[in-house]
Amino acid sequence: MDTTKSRPDSRQVCVIGNGGWGTALSLLLLQNGHSVTLWGHSQEELDEMRACGENKPYLPGVPIPETLRTESDPAKAVAGANLVVLAMPSHFYQAVCERFRGLIPADAMVVSVAKGFCEQTGERLSVTAAKALGVAEVAALSGPSHAEEVGRGIPTAVVVASADPALGLAVQSVFSGPRFRVYTSSDPVGVELGGAIKNVLALAVGMSDGLGFGDNSRAALITRGLAEMARFGSAAGGRPETFAGLSGIGDLVVTCTSRHSRNRGVGERLGRGETPEQILSGMKQVAEGVWNCKLVCALAARLGVEMPICQGVQAVLAGKLAPRDAVGYLMSRDSKQEKFGL
Repeated sequence: MDTTKSRPDSRQVCVIGNGGWGTALSLLLLQNGHSVTLWGHSQEELDEMRACGENKPYLPGVPIPETLRTESDPAKAVAGANLVVLAMPSHFYQAVCERFRGLIPADAMVVSVAKGFCEQTGERLSVTAAKALGVAEVAALSGPSHAEEVGRGIPTAVVVASADPALGLAVQSVFSGPRFRVYTSSDPVGVELGGAIKNVLALAVGMSDGLGFGDNSRAALITRGLAEMARFGSAAGGRPETFAGLSGIGDLVVTCTSRHSRNRGVGERLGRGETPEQILSGMKQVAEGVWNCKLVCALAARLGVEMPICQGVQAVLAGKLAPRDAVGYLMSRDSKQEKFGL
């Protein structure tokens, strides 16, 4: 991806997290004319990326230009930054945020681009980040956006949500480009919950595919999964209409159907008979749905929300049901009237 000349509203950006998504967004922001530093916890990984000219473990085949700065020291990475992008996996999210507490410039905007829940607190990631970093507001950017495609300049549309309209508009301006369209939302709860729950539902679709089921099964799981997502999100304070947008149905469809989807891929292997331990032991990248499924089900129980698909996935991950038996559980439930959302 070629870089362009700095534009009048050029920003000094620090992207925290050198996985595929953090790397892809670094390249996007660089192309948009901003000055970008990519932080990673391992200097060895950063040195290898610089030597190879690509991020082989996480975003292979996408050239890394010399103009992208890399840094493993947190203080040096965020020095002078007026935009900080949080792109760490949910499993490590709180711990990494705490490493940056007190280091981020007071006037810097902060946006979370990760999807899931904080494993330690059970909170939405933007909430965890605001507390851990000691900042007032963290925006959330989400939507159907595989790193493999964004890194290669494939046209993509996402949404940024914030309770502060000015922050949302500023983040929209920084990220928007010829092949990356950004919408704004005032519903961070709905936007973040859609991005978290769709990973669990993608595991279910993957299992269906792995069992050899067809398009009918996939469509049923996506549609009824969306209903579960909307029920959960509405009970948690999100707006039902948010789940009909990019961070809801948009992200759900792409994660449940794409060859790039790690969650769907893990589900497919579960459907073929592999155990979670066998699958995860050989994975370099993260399948957020595996980490977050138990938490989603626990939060749903606390909210009094029925989520049979997610509960079925959790039963499989916990070794309580085989994937084929989980299908029997879903298909034999009491007959009901179709409802969406509440």
